[in-house]
Amino acid sequence: MPQALEHAEGCWAWVVLLSSMVTQGLTLGFPTCIGIFFTELQREFQASNSETSWFPSILTAMLHAGGLGLCFSFQSTITVLGFYFTRRRALANALASVGVSLGITLWPLLSRYLLEDLGWRGTFLVFGGVFLHCCVCGAILRPVAHSVTPETKEGPSSPTKTPAPGCLAACGQAILRHLAFDILWHNAGYRVFTLGVTWMIVGFPLPHVFLVPYAMRHGVDEQRAALLISIIGFSNIFLRPMAGLVAGRRDFSSYRKYLFSLAVLLNGLTNLVCTVSANFRVLVGYCLVYSVSMSIVGALFFQVLMDVVPMDRFSRALGLCTILESFSILISPPLAGFLLDNTGNNFSYVFYMSSFFLISAALFMGGSFCALRKKERQGRQAEGETAITEAAPQQALTVEGTNSSEKQLCTEIMYVTSV
Repeated sequence: MPQALEHAEGCWAWVVLLSSMVTQGLTLGFPTCIGIFFTELQREFQASNSETSWFPSILTAMLHAGGLGLCFSFQSTITVLGFYFTRRRALANALASVGVSLGITLWPLLSRYLLEDLGWRGTFLVFGGVFLHCCVCGAILRPVAHSVTPETKEGPSSPTKTPAPGCLAACGQAILRHLAFDILWHNAGYRVFTLGVTWMIVGFPLPHVFLVPYAMRHGVDEQRAALLISIIGFSNIFLRPMAGLVAGRRDFSSYRKYLFSLAVLLNGLTNLVCTVSANFRVLVGYCLVYSVSMSIVGALFFQVLMDVVPMDRFSRALGLCTILESFSILISPPLAGFLLDNTGNNFSYVFYMSSFFLISAALFMGGSFCALRKKERQGRQAEGETAITEAAPQQALTVEGTNSSEKQLCTEIMYVTSV
């Protein structure tokens, strides 16, 4: 983005940032409160854990993969935010993700309050009215105006006759045009990030869904159990901007991918705490440590994607990444519910499952990014050696002969030609 354009849009960029913050709080922050309704829905419909788990899994999967309201809301704000901020893009993404932290903090408290007075049906009706505020946030967004010089046409060009593609060919071209399969095939960094995140997401949302019923099963009352999710969200309010400030430094830009992988690793190791004890104080400590890794993951997720993919292809890359994530989100809670049904409601297996996917994904992404960095360095070193070899002056060639003047003439000609 040109510097003049960034200056012209600078004031409105902060309004767009505020809109993105509110939108992410309404959309991405909402699924974290679903655990509040887990026991109520299970009791209402007399359903098993695996059957009840389809509710949060379908909701979150459609949030990432559908063409529906919540998906359109948060993806558009993230994409537009990347065009409004260039130099402070890491900080802008971190501040926008603070909205998710606010949502994680407020949604469980609001859910617990409304559930006691209105029940789950009335609570969802109120939630529908709250989500209408996304329309206001959408009205704030406007495309970044680029100054384009008008093209001069010499004359009307004759239309070229091209055969109309078939139905299947047209569908295939549309899919390739709107999705990022070409980027996935040619960009190794994007391929590593997308596959790693898709594997990571199988375990990442499980604590948000099962932490509240896990605490309630071990004797924690409903209000204190709901407070655990709010502790995670409240801590993220302060931790995510700090992570964005650190990651936004120029001397730290090349290490963002490794910090992201390290945060995923810490997130997986932290979940093992819940397999040891279900005491409320232990769970509060778990939430505080969990918030550190979660805040770094949330603050760097979109920034790392912007680092590995050019901004003109970011919307396509984000779309394909979220679609692949949706498959993981769709199977993750039902798979955990299946474990609960077959292990006598032993929640330890759920947190073991979460830790396995997070730790393995972190090791895969960290190792792959290191291998790609080493390969890139070797390629640059080989190119440098080739350039030095080509730029080195060639030795002057001489032709042996009896006449010394003829020999000197040939030497000078070869030297001039080599230059």
